[in-house]
Amino acid sequence: MYKEQIDTSRLPQHVAIIMDGNGRWAQQRGKVRTEGHSAGADNVHDIITAAAELHLGFVTLYTFSTENWNRPKDEVSALMNLLMKHLDGDLFMKNGVRFRIIGDRKRLPLFVREGVEALEELTKDNQGTCLVLALSYSSKWELTEAMRQMASEVASGTLSPDAIDEDVVSRHLQTSFMPDPELLIRTGGEQRISNYLLWQCAYSEFYFTDVYWPDFNREELYKAIVAYQHRQRRFGKTGEQIESEKKE
Repeated sequence: MYKEQIDTSRLPQHVAIIMDGNGRWAQQRGKVRTEGHSAGADNVHDIITAAAELHLGFVTLYTFSTENWNRPKDEVSALMNLLMKHLDGDLFMKNGVRFRIIGDRKRLPLFVREGVEALEELTKDNQGTCLVLALSYSSKWELTEAMRQMASEVASGTLSPDAIDEDVVSRHLQTSFMPDPELLIRTGGEQRISNYLLWQCAYSEFYFTDVYWPDFNREELYKAIVAYQHRQRRFGKTGEQIESEKKE
């Protein structure tokens, strides 16, 4: 239904998603929270396949925040095991998907760090959609790390304070290998971005939906992209300027 409405010449090249609502999805069905996380992880496979078929450049999923380390230890352990269970190398290779992670790798359990880095290596030459997991990630952590790196470079004399501009900051971020997201989707009914890609989302279009992540299927993704394509992205200009530039 919605796929046919998509203008493939105007696809967002980077879609960022906050996958929210797994726990509430489970509670509504009388299940434990981990079953909701499992259903949500299963859904990632469908979204990966749909993104690859559309030839989206990048899809970034907010998988586990630095704040999530404060959850009960048994839930954190279950989430880490679930993550590794669902990182299917065959699925990535079949769809030509490249895999990357952003976040504080040092805090990840060794088996997780080794697993995700092995998948990064396996898929590094794939030319299709790049799936990025924000894992042990928060934007304030990322920006703080970038500031530390720049301060160290200034102290060592390899970076002049006068040379620091938006491009320099962007190059010091975890996301330096990809464009900023044009579209940010949050499932589950909440309307906030929860410390996610704060710098990068300066000009992103936001799409909030009440649909819980386990039910956010490919048709919901298509619906979000159609909604995005109906918006006019002005970047501080007037609507008239944008329309005039289109005609030139």
